Amino acid sequence: MIELRLLGATDLGGLPAAAAEALLAQPKRIAMLAYLALAQPRGYHRRDRIVGLLWPELDQERARVSLRRAVYDLRRALGDDVIVGRGDEEIALARDAVWCDAVDADESVDAGRYLRALELYKRGDLLPGFFVQDAGAFEDWLERTRSMLRDKMAAAAWSLAAESASGGQLTNSNRFARRASELAPSDERMLRRVMQLLAEHGDVAGALHVYDDFARRLRRDFDAEPSRESRELVERMRREGR
Repeated sequence: MIELRLLGATDLGGLPAAAAEALLAQPKRIAMLAYLALAQPRGYHRRDRIVGLLWPELDQERARVSLRRAVYDLRRALGDDVIVGRGDEEIALARDAVWCDAVDADESVDAGRYLRALELYKRGDLLPGFFVQDAGAFEDWLERTRSMLRDKMAAAAWSLAAESASGGQLTNSNRFARRASELAPSDERMLRRVMQLLAEHGDVAGALHVYDDFARRLRRDFDAEPSRESRELVERMRREGR
């Protein structure tokens, strides 16, 4: 089975190293694989949609020639059974021929396998720093998909934090709460939930540390301050912690 790794460093396993390196050096081929693997709804996707994402600068005829060439190259490198067609207008990535870490992580959250999802996500975000020239629509899709996947991972970490807390596993609860905050660095609602959970378990210092990290990121990245609600929560914790 081909292993398509899109979290953190992009990688292809299950084929000769030279073939993998050749494909990894072609951003549009990797972009097509990523889209076929992750685009919703999962399954078959129309060729004209892929053409519009990856070859918007070409007229329809030349764009379709580029798509056919890309499909040919991928089949030659990965195997004829990796990209399958339905009629003349739809193609898909064969699920029984390709495993993708980002798909596994996404579907693990949906199935409640939160530990599995977070373990996969340790490698990093979806295609960080990945760029395809002259493919703005693909870049927009990738950014939306990256953000949605990261949000799901934050929700998974929070679910594990709450589950651990209810079971009296406070060390694990604090660890997952911090991870949830790291994965949602600009979400103040998540920030306050994490702070309250830490404080409820006696780790007021940890809650304030999470807040200070958040405030520093906000000032550095957006030249902004946390909301009044967050500041009031911090002041209340500081008063009660004296």
